[in-house]
Amino acid sequence: MTARVVLLVTSPRLPVGLLTAAAWDVVRGNPVLAGAESGLTAAVRAAGAEVTVPDGPPVPALLHAAAAHGAVVWLAGPAGDEALARELGLRLAREPGLAELELMYGSWDPPGARLLDAVEVMDRLASPGGDPWKRAQTHRSLAGYLIEECYEAYDAIGADDTDALREELGDVLLQVLLHARMAEELPDGARWTVDDVAGGLVDKMIRRNPHVFADDRATTLDEITANWERIKRAEKARDSVLDGIAPSLPALALAAKILDRAGRAGLTVPLPAADARPDPEARPDAGPRVDPEARLGAELLAAVVAARAADLDPEAALRRTALAYADAVRAAERTTPRP
Repeated sequence: MTARVVLLVTSPRLPVGLLTAAAWDVVRGNPVLAGAESGLTAAVRAAGAEVTVPDGPPVPALLHAAAAHGAVVWLAGPAGDEALARELGLRLAREPGLAELELMYGSWDPPGARLLDAVEVMDRLASPGGDPWKRAQTHRSLAGYLIEECYEAYDAIGADDTDALREELGDVLLQVLLHARMAEELPDGARWTVDDVAGGLVDKMIRRNPHVFADDRATTLDEITANWERIKRAEKARDSVLDGIAPSLPALALAAKILDRAGRAGLTVPLPAADARPDPEARPDAGPRVDPEARLGAELLAAVVAARAADLDPEAALRRTALAYADAVRAAERTTPRP
C-alpha cells in the first residue's frame, strides 16, 4: 500500500481547532508534523493527537514518517506552506514510489473572510507606528475623499467597466474602514467600531426585508417597496417626507430626489414659474425684470420633471452629454491651431 503525505490546509481567519470531521479523523489517526508551534498545533494536541516540529528539513522528515507509519499529516501554516508543497511535489514526481501527496482542506474561508484582513491592515495603518498620514486625518478632512471615491465608482458603472468597479469599490471600502477605525479613538460614550457599522447594517437589512427574514407575505415589487417605506417611517420619526435627503447632492440629483419623495407621498405642489421672482439687481427705472437665475432654475426643474416622467435619470443624462461634448472639444483641439 502506497504511503500518504496529507497536506492539511486551514483558514487562518477562523478559530483554531475548527476543523471538519474528516480532518479530525486524519490528525487523530496519524502522526502530525508542523513547521512551527501555533494555536493550531496546541488545539490538535489538546484533542489527543501527537504533533512534532522537526528540527531539520521538513521534506525528509515527512517522507520518513510516511514510510514508517503509512501516512503522515503536515499542518500547513497560515500562508499554506506553498514552498514546502512545491519541494515535496517535485521530489515525489522524481520518485513516485515514495508516497502520494494529498491536499486536504480542514477549514476554508467563508464569504467575506478577506474583510477581516482589510480591518486588520487598516488597524495597523491607523495605529501608533503605522501610516502618519492616516493618523493625522479626521472625519472632516476625509469627507471629500469619500465623495471622490464614490464618484469614481459611479463612473466605472457608467462605463460598464466591472474590473474598474471592483477596484473603485475597494477604495470606497477603504474610506469606510478608515472612518470606523478613527471612531475607535472617540471619547467614551461616542466611540464605535467597524463591527457597530456592520451590525447596524445587518439589523437594518433584516428588519426592512420581512418578506425574506420573517413571515411577511409581500411578493410584488410594489408591496415590498411599500413595506420598506412603512418600516423606514416607523424607525425614524421625521417631520417631513423630505427629511433625510442630503442637501449636498448634485443639484439635478437633489431635484429628482425631492420630486420622487413628494410623488411617493401623494403631494401635488405647483412648480415655480420662470417669472415668479423679480430680479433684485434690476434698476428701478428700468422696469420689472425676471431674475435670470430663477428663470434658469425653474426651467431646469421642469426638465427634471420631464425626465422623471420619461423614467430617465437627469444627472446621468447631463453627465453623458457633457462627456460627449468634452470628446468633441478634445477632437477640435487636435484640428485647431493653438493661438
